[in-house]
Amino acid sequence: MEKINLVSGMRSTGKLHFGHYMGVITNWVKLQEEYNCFFFVADWHALTTKFDKTENLKQDKLDVVLDWLACGIDPEKSTIYFQSNVAQIAELHILLSMITPNNWVERDPTLKDMVKILKNKDENNSDNMPQMSYGLLGYPVLMSADIMAMNAGIVPVGVDQLAHLEITRDIVRRFNNIYKTDLFNEPKPKLTQVPLLLGVDGQKMGKSFGNDIKISDSEETTSKRIMQCITDRTRARKDDPGHPDNCEVAFKYYQTFADADTVCQVECECRQGKRGCADCKRQLGKIINEKFAPIRYKRQEFERDIDKVKDIIKEGSKKAAAEAEKTMQKVRDAVNI
Repeated sequence: MEKINLVSGMRSTGKLHFGHYMGVITNWVKLQEEYNCFFFVADWHALTTKFDKTENLKQDKLDVVLDWLACGIDPEKSTIYFQSNVAQIAELHILLSMITPNNWVERDPTLKDMVKILKNKDENNSDNMPQMSYGLLGYPVLMSADIMAMNAGIVPVGVDQLAHLEITRDIVRRFNNIYKTDLFNEPKPKLTQVPLLLGVDGQKMGKSFGNDIKISDSEETTSKRIMQCITDRTRARKDDPGHPDNCEVAFKYYQTFADADTVCQVECECRQGKRGCADCKRQLGKIINEKFAPIRYKRQEFERDIDKVKDIIKEGSKKAAAEAEKTMQKVRDAVNI
């Protein structure tokens, strides 16, 4: 039985952090066993908000793929490519933009969030940059083109992203209706339970917030970052009874990365005041470094053979372009262009 096409991507943000690993990559590794997966680095999407900061873009794109490969995304099982290497996506984006009502993109929740971020950035910037570019406004349509170019049947999303995917389903229905065709699949969401891994300060983890721990960080850097993790703010002394439920970051990391027996031991000793927060975080750092040691070693191997990585991207881009061209031949026929 032929596998269903699945599409998902990440913006070219550079080296990925633990939040990416737990929230996305571990799920992708499982999905590639079940679906025909197309995983892309969304460098065009990155330009919608960082068009004026492209000096590190090429390296950022490579860093994303290096992390994917190190974490288990297998180019023998999945197609790995740069969005900008598949010109058919841009062509489809143009055609879809002709049929998509303006109010559809304006109500997209992700677009609204991005505009808020830009607005806050502009208020703190003397350059008087516009809050929204033409490209940013078209972001939801470009996202739809990413999915529809591969005629994906499945898109992995969290519950909070369902509305974001719905615009693609709306555009699919509109295209099929206007051109009297059943060319495009209506992509179904593959709901994922995405664990929210907070940054070391207890806020949402993000590179721009400076509170993240990167997959590729050294053991020393990781240990230092773990020591910065917020714990139980109500605990004054080392031998005071602790409250793991109130431990804002460190205990949640234990629950994410440690085995069940260790979590139970940590919780019991904390409640009894038998372990201080500093000792607790030192142990946590060792556990996390042990877990990521093989991933980091594998990444270093890929870094030493960067030409191999570039070949993987090149071959993946060719495969993605071929898949997209099959779609576009049907699209051109349907549109009579």
